[in-house]
Amino acid sequence: MLAKRTIPLFIAALIGFLLIATYFIPKTEQWGASAMEMFIILAAAAMVLGAGNLIMLNLAKISNRRPGWAYGAITLLAFFITLLIGVFKVGALPTATSPDNPWTAPLVSQEGVPFWWIYSYVYKPLTATMFAMLAFYIASAAFRAFRAKNIEASLLLGTAFIVLLDQIYAGEWITGFLPDLTSYVASFPEASQSFVQAIGIQVQNGTPVAAMVWEGATFAQMTAEQQAMATEVNNHLTGWWYQLVNGLRLENLTQTILDVPQKAGNRAIMIGIALGIVSTSLKVLLGIDRSYLGSED
Repeated sequence: MLAKRTIPLFIAALIGFLLIATYFIPKTEQWGASAMEMFIILAAAAMVLGAGNLIMLNLAKISNRRPGWAYGAITLLAFFITLLIGVFKVGALPTATSPDNPWTAPLVSQEGVPFWWIYSYVYKPLTATMFAMLAFYIASAAFRAFRAKNIEASLLLGTAFIVLLDQIYAGEWITGFLPDLTSYVASFPEASQSFVQAIGIQVQNGTPVAAMVWEGATFAQMTAEQQAMATEVNNHLTGWWYQLVNGLRLENLTQTILDVPQKAGNRAIMIGIALGIVSTSLKVLLGIDRSYLGSED
């Protein structure tokens, strides 16, 4: 009982509070670094245990010819091939950092070597395929969630429709007639368009009129005609009518959704996650949650 539960609880609490202390007490930073090195060693051992568990489970599935045993065989074959190529650095090439000892060079960045080939032509396509399949599940879940049964669901449906519509060409085409900086610049004579474009970009970036610059000249150093034109551009682009109509363009409306309600909701979610992590961590450190120790048998 002492070795199986009390000592692991004490070690977990000690290391946990030590790592917390490193953020507040500078003298404990070295102790925290040593604890993290121990964690890396334990993580390496856990990877070995995980690999052993993977092998045993798939060998049992293959020997018993359970449903899906062929996939288990493919998994083991791919695992051992990748492991052998990675461990023995098969086909490793000399690099600038290790010209005389290619064994120390990273394999993923060496184009053409066997490990790079497996990563580029097996692992990455499989990952892309998995996420492509997830897209269909997400679409199915969205279809069930985006049913306008109440006000909240209607808002969710509307914002999702706007953001999704902005990702395709049809979205740009639908609101392309609304004014923007490009169409406004095109309304000026060709000789003045580069000046208006530069001033318009500065206005969109929030630059005051007095601080505007054109070809190295400040606003005070511009000609009277340029000052009048810059003032006109600033008044037009900051006017309420242009701001309202231009804000209805899908790209601007989408960005507003992402910057205001989406960011606020994301921050609320992150705060909730942080509080949950703190609560769970305290339960583990204080020994209230002992599920990581397994059953008491």
